[in-house]
Amino acid sequence: MALLQLAAASFLTVAMLGGCTAPDAGLQAEDKAPVPTHYVMDKHSFARPAEAVATHLDLDIHVDMEKKRIQGTATYDLERQSGDSVVFDTDGLNIESVTLGDGSTAKFTMGDSTFMGRSLAVALPQGMNKVIIAYSTGANAKALQWLNPAQTAGKEKPFLFTQGEATLTRTWIPIQDSPGIRITYNAHVTVPADLMAVMSATNPQERSTDGSYRFNMDKPIPSYLIALAVGDLGFKPTGARTGVYAERSVVDTAAWELADMEKMVEAAEKLYGPYRWGRYDVIVLPPSFPFGGMENPMLTFATPTILAGDRSLTSLIAHELAHSWSGNLVTNATWNDFWLNEGFTVYFEHRITEALYGKDYNDMTSVLGYQDLLANIAEIDSGAHPEDSALHLDLTGRNPDDGMTDVPYEKGYAMLRLIETKVGRPKFDAFLRGYFDHFAFQSINTDTFTTYIQKELLVPEHVQIDLDAWINKPGIPADMIIPVSKNFQQVDTQVLRFKDGSAAKDLDTKGWGTFQWMHFLRHLPAKQDAKRMDDLDATFHFTASGNSEILAAWLEQCVKNDYGKAYGKLDEFLTNVGRRKFLMPLYQELLATEKGKAVAMKIYAHARPNYHSVSQRSLDELLHWKEGSAQ
Repeated sequence: MALLQLAAASFLTVAMLGGCTAPDAGLQAEDKAPVPTHYVMDKHSFARPAEAVATHLDLDIHVDMEKKRIQGTATYDLERQSGDSVVFDTDGLNIESVTLGDGSTAKFTMGDSTFMGRSLAVALPQGMNKVIIAYSTGANAKALQWLNPAQTAGKEKPFLFTQGEATLTRTWIPIQDSPGIRITYNAHVTVPADLMAVMSATNPQERSTDGSYRFNMDKPIPSYLIALAVGDLGFKPTGARTGVYAERSVVDTAAWELADMEKMVEAAEKLYGPYRWGRYDVIVLPPSFPFGGMENPMLTFATPTILAGDRSLTSLIAHELAHSWSGNLVTNATWNDFWLNEGFTVYFEHRITEALYGKDYNDMTSVLGYQDLLANIAEIDSGAHPEDSALHLDLTGRNPDDGMTDVPYEKGYAMLRLIETKVGRPKFDAFLRGYFDHFAFQSINTDTFTTYIQKELLVPEHVQIDLDAWINKPGIPADMIIPVSKNFQQVDTQVLRFKDGSAAKDLDTKGWGTFQWMHFLRHLPAKQDAKRMDDLDATFHFTASGNSEILAAWLEQCVKNDYGKAYGKLDEFLTNVGRRKFLMPLYQELLATEKGKAVAMKIYAHARPNYHSVSQRSLDELLHWKEGSAQ
């Protein structure tokens, strides 16, 4: 993407140390957001919250599945500090009218189009603190994926889901679309009577008779966490406060796979305090969902690729649950600070899974994450922005999705893991509990975090750590703790035996789980002939695997070794699965040869309509795609 000069910038709320007001009488401190006292620049939003900030949204919309359009009104309560207008973010929306709280017509202007969309500035008379925006979504709203029945599991009814992170909520709601601006919301959503709607809020567990649904989110959340899904949904509980939504044909399978959700919530609470959102449910979406999961409050959106049939991939749910503390409760104030969401969440995820499944499980996932980090940093180093392997980024003029690599996840986790070893786990746990309590329902930046950890932990414990090297410098610091796994050492022995010529049937793989197979496949010899690939597949049945992680790792080997017998499965996988984590490595491997490039372009030509815009953007850039590219 060409760098564009920002037409405007916004100020973001950041709660500074010591700047919080006391909670209102009668409310728990943990449930009340403090009044923001300071603002920093968010260069990915047009909003100016230092002048006027939206504090509550009443959304009233109709979802037209046939026309693939959302239409309705967004009514905002405002807090005003200065100035004579309020500014919202939009991208591709049709703004039909803007009305003030007294019923009069408001004057409004739309800014020029940029990669951030267009600003919507509404003139505000003195004392006016409410605006009503009537609007409809455009034909190419990037947050929305409209699926035809054939693209769903049930094959009978259409489906819609939204994906707001990082700056896509503005493509389906006119809003101050910045992670440092938090808002409560109510919503009234109407859909066809034979479908069900759910949101990142209080949710129904049964279908309404008339397609009318009402939702409430009474905790202030950033706009990227406002989410909606509509489809032929069913619900099944997995515990007293947990349950699973999915298409009716999938819901029983999904509920069995995710049976440990209630245990995960209990384990998380023992670590870092009460779960503050009421219920924790998961919706398993159709396979075009671009991510493994999205931590929308009260309702995690999840990919069906976690349904492995053996509950081996549910660490993803632990990750999204952990976001209920790190990300949703305490949020990165700008997308430059994304590591504050993800590094803490990976650390918390590991602690949950270690509590439930043991240290060996945690060691294996830590090693796999480290392998991903090394591969990602090598890729970043060879690209246009080698500085992107730092934790704290400068994404000015760029799409914030560019910063969503493995670095904020795995390098952020590694830094927190290092601090834990220096101060000891009990003291680090006490610090994290205090951190989540202190900044609850606030959005903070990296400087606020570093000041807080120095004051509350590192200085009192006389711990020396070069935070600047970890946070602001690219690459891997010299004091990173390299994870090891005794289970993987056993796998390495079998890899060496295979490299030395042993037949696949003679390898000792008894009792291996998903992570061991992933490690095995990642470390196979670089070049193997068709006979050796035949041997592996005939023995272990990788091409027929129903485990998406194992299948994706195997297909990478098939592309590297030009194993043509698996190309039919490769086509099927790339056509039906929209998870960017799997798509990018497979297409990258295909691009390594001229033959593979031709295969990639041919597959992408028919697979692209099945992908969400998030995946389309990444792959369009990778493949230099233009309409007709495969012709």
